[in-house]
Amino acid sequence: ADLAGYSPKVRDAFCTDYAASQKQYVICGMPPPSSGAITVAQILGILKTAPMGSQATLDKASTAAIPSADWLHVYTEASRLAFADRAQYIGDPDFVAAPAGNWKSLIAPDYLASRAKLIGEQSMKVAKPGVPAGAKSAYAPMAHQTEYGTSHISIIDAFGNSLAMTTTIEDAWGSRQMVNRGKGLAGGFLLNNELTDFSFAPTDSAGKPIANRVQPGKRPRSSMSPTLVFDKATGNLVASLGSPGGALIIHYTAKTLYGMLNWNLNAQEAINLPNFGSLNGPTILEEKRFPVSTVDALKARGHEVREINMTSGLQGIQTIPAGFFGGADPRREGVVLGD
Repeated sequence: ADLAGYSPKVRDAFCTDYAASQKQYVICGMPPPSSGAITVAQILGILKTAPMGSQATLDKASTAAIPSADWLHVYTEASRLAFADRAQYIGDPDFVAAPAGNWKSLIAPDYLASRAKLIGEQSMKVAKPGVPAGAKSAYAPMAHQTEYGTSHISIIDAFGNSLAMTTTIEDAWGSRQMVNRGKGLAGGFLLNNELTDFSFAPTDSAGKPIANRVQPGKRPRSSMSPTLVFDKATGNLVASLGSPGGALIIHYTAKTLYGMLNWNLNAQEAINLPNFGSLNGPTILEEKRFPVSTVDALKARGHEVREINMTSGLQGIQTIPAGFFGGADPRREGVVLGD
């Protein structure tokens, strides 16, 4: 009955202009109930406005890029601000109204500039959501929950059509229930576990509803960030990319975009960058990828640093004069293939 009553929805892409390396791009992704495109756009937009400090240092001999502590401080502070807004506002648009009536209010230049001004020399540790111009919210922020699952593929076919597709059944093996199981039939598929992408609590302690609470017929908020990048002047495709990884998908995607568009890394070099981010709590760094001096410098700025295994599964294709260049994440089993 659930499958019979389910109808796919076609939604307009969420696109935002982005300038980097003296070029103008259009970055497009999925709109709510996915939080990916909005949160990535907020992080990149705040970074453009915030004082950047020293840039990443690039070791050309190994083609490895290690972002500096100053840059990581600004990036993770921007992340806290973006994830605070994500927890406050984003849910299924069939149930949750966009702030000020338009999701683009969350990436308005004046709003992002006002958020960037909150970044100081010391970490804010936990950011509070902002209020876009004209916005009134009746919702409470959603508490952090661990997210799982997902797979991603990026494809460009012989006709130049490009695909960025992220798919999920949430945790590995979903709900651990498979159709046709025990029926003696071949094939079948696993049922998902997507209820856990809703807020576990429907309200906060004061009884204020949470935008991403469970409701009949509602789609849960996700972090999936399949992304297509275009040259704004020509409309030509620049790149297709995305990643699995729960809520950290947003950081994996933002990192790769920033590396390709701002540091002029190729897709593989950008994917190979060490992972980092914040979900509006501790500063998270990929273990064994950052020098002690970087960790100590962040701690001196008030960051609670946690070094963990950040198993991204980034896949990306970029257009180059000779054709296409693909990159696959060495942290997982993905590969680059072409005809």
